[in-house]
Amino acid sequence: MTHDGIKTKIVLSTSFNPWHNLALEEHLFRQVEKNQVILYLWQNQNTVVIGRHQNAWKECRCNQLEQDGGKLARRLSGGGAVFHDLGNLNFTFIMDRAQYDLQKQLKVILEALKKLNIKAEFSGRNDITVEGRKFSGNAFYFEHDKAYHHGTILINVDIQKLSAYLQVSKEKIASKGVDSVQARVGNLSAFLPDISIESMKVALIQSFEELYGTNSSDPVSVGEASYDLEELYQKYSSWEWLYGKTPSFDIVMEKRFPWGGIELGLSLKNGFIKEAKVYSDAMNSHLIDQITFVVCDLPFDIEQMVSTISKVECSFDDKVIINDLAAWLLSKAGDI
Repeated sequence: MTHDGIKTKIVLSTSFNPWHNLALEEHLFRQVEKNQVILYLWQNQNTVVIGRHQNAWKECRCNQLEQDGGKLARRLSGGGAVFHDLGNLNFTFIMDRAQYDLQKQLKVILEALKKLNIKAEFSGRNDITVEGRKFSGNAFYFEHDKAYHHGTILINVDIQKLSAYLQVSKEKIASKGVDSVQARVGNLSAFLPDISIESMKVALIQSFEELYGTNSSDPVSVGEASYDLEELYQKYSSWEWLYGKTPSFDIVMEKRFPWGGIELGLSLKNGFIKEAKVYSDAMNSHLIDQITFVVCDLPFDIEQMVSTISKVECSFDDKVIINDLAAWLLSKAGDI
């Protein structure tokens, strides 16, 4: 049975390796069919996952993580850094873009929690909270006719480790009106002591089936040998993807906005921008890609940069980012 002709699939990963799980996520994303919605549930062991455009060295105490046997991973979507251990459950809704419906996807999570007698709400640009404490950060990715929405569910995460590995900027904490990551983040076990990963999975699957319909073959458990993910695994585990090259920039400008932080690094040659790198935890990774692309090879002239960035085709929401960047860059013109 399906609802409104929607095909559904539920996939559970049995691996705790973030590079495998992100490779599987992208594989499912590439394979998703028209009118299909996939719920993918997965867990990573001792992992920091950073957003598409973040600077690994700034977001994570990488050496400490590695010494402790942990892994750094980088996802396709934008947004900020998160810590995963086996006290956390990750969910991904993968779909034909025509089926993307953020309210409905969030309803799956909120209704699942309601089944466990937890009253949660969606807050800000990407958090799900209980009594003001964030237990779920969400991020989103769109490409042509496909989309995904994924996030964390902190059930019983080691908050000490989370604080030890993540380097959250003072500005980001201040913008949330709290003075530490620990004050802002909370486990669901604080509200429901006997909650488990298993009970959360069961509630999510029930809630998903109630809202999207059921499929007789659900759920499917997937191990590391279930699909040929070699190429994608190589990508997600590569130095190039995780750290990338960090050129020595001639000019670096930084600013935090309501929609996220931005760090713009420019390498110049004979007055032209030869290389540009934009680090950001903004949600829209495609827009950051476009900005990086359009400023390359321009003369280093703030007004020309602003004029070029302002012509980037984007959605109404992204226009806010473009306008903020333009105003900020123009305000810096006299300093450079």
